[in-house]
Amino acid sequence: MTESMPDPLTAHIAGSDDDVTRQIVRIWKELLSLDSVGFDQNYFDLGGDSSVAVQMFTQIEKIFKVKLPLATLYEAPTIEELARILRGDSSSSGWSPLVTIQPEGYRPPIFCFHGAGGNVLNYRDLSKHLGSDQPFYGLQSQGLDGSCPPLTKIEDMAGLYIKEIRKVQPHGPYFLAGYCGGGTIAFEAAQQLQSSGEAIALLALFDTMDWSQIHLTAWNMSFYRLQKLVFHAAEFLNLNWKGKSQFLREKMAVLRNRIPVWRGMLRAKFGNGESGGAKPESMVLAEIWKMNDRACESYVPQPYPGVITDFRPAKQYRIFDKPNLKWDRLAQKQQIIVLPVYPASMLIEPFVEQLAMELKKCLDQTVENSPASQVLAKLK
Repeated sequence: MTESMPDPLTAHIAGSDDDVTRQIVRIWKELLSLDSVGFDQNYFDLGGDSSVAVQMFTQIEKIFKVKLPLATLYEAPTIEELARILRGDSSSSGWSPLVTIQPEGYRPPIFCFHGAGGNVLNYRDLSKHLGSDQPFYGLQSQGLDGSCPPLTKIEDMAGLYIKEIRKVQPHGPYFLAGYCGGGTIAFEAAQQLQSSGEAIALLALFDTMDWSQIHLTAWNMSFYRLQKLVFHAAEFLNLNWKGKSQFLREKMAVLRNRIPVWRGMLRAKFGNGESGGAKPESMVLAEIWKMNDRACESYVPQPYPGVITDFRPAKQYRIFDKPNLKWDRLAQKQQIIVLPVYPASMLIEPFVEQLAMELKKCLDQTVENSPASQVLAKLK
């Protein structure tokens, strides 16, 4: 087979079509610990998460010599659809900061920004619970594909993501949200959009702090780790059997998501990267995590001339449980919504359903309180 300068995402694959499908089946069965898998079964419904996706796309790159972004799983969540992309029968949209998580629906779109990990696969359950009529987009970190370095400033991240958002929605009113560090980016994006004359219909921050006000010490970090264990245990004990199963499954997925990052940090520290070639995926993820954390810590938010909707857990880690870490002094007006969850659980099952319910109320109220003609006209 001859190749004439193929696009890397639609390059011809050596072997037959059946070989492509068979290789993907083998990878899925191995990584997801399955005895069998259907060609039309959804990756996420089978228990797949972002950490397994990292391993899957690493194997795909080695076998097929094609590098695909993790967000490809939103476009092609089944073996059949992924095989089409690898064979070149259908094209992947390639890497972009903007990820279409749920494009359908008549409601105003909501844009959610990535946290420290850089990817937006953790918003899938939230989007699912918001319903099929709610368009939902994620903004992921530059550099996840390893082609360029990650951004180091919240202001630069917000500026880049605004350009992508405007490709979907040229003018406001905008609905912006983010979890943890993603809330920080959403805050800055709202500032920049308002400064350019655009309206912000909703700015929703999920368990987000003013990270510049946090001063870490060996003592408060030790107490923080202890509290995490206590909160996880308390949350687990409060659930029924079905909830306990979901919670354990989700927490194990979160732990698996951390492993590639920790591995990358160790590689970077001890110089185990691949010299003269592309960085291992784990090192890319570790670098992005580190840069995103540093960007949040160095970002000093300015007063916001609008309403902040602050979603908080019922209890908070002591290290974060201080008035100056929240948004009271920065927001012109603030709406506080306390969810019956402990920290680090808003986006995981079964608790994400509660977040979705409260967020949907906010979205409904915002649309109802705005002139319908104004909202709809500007979205066309």
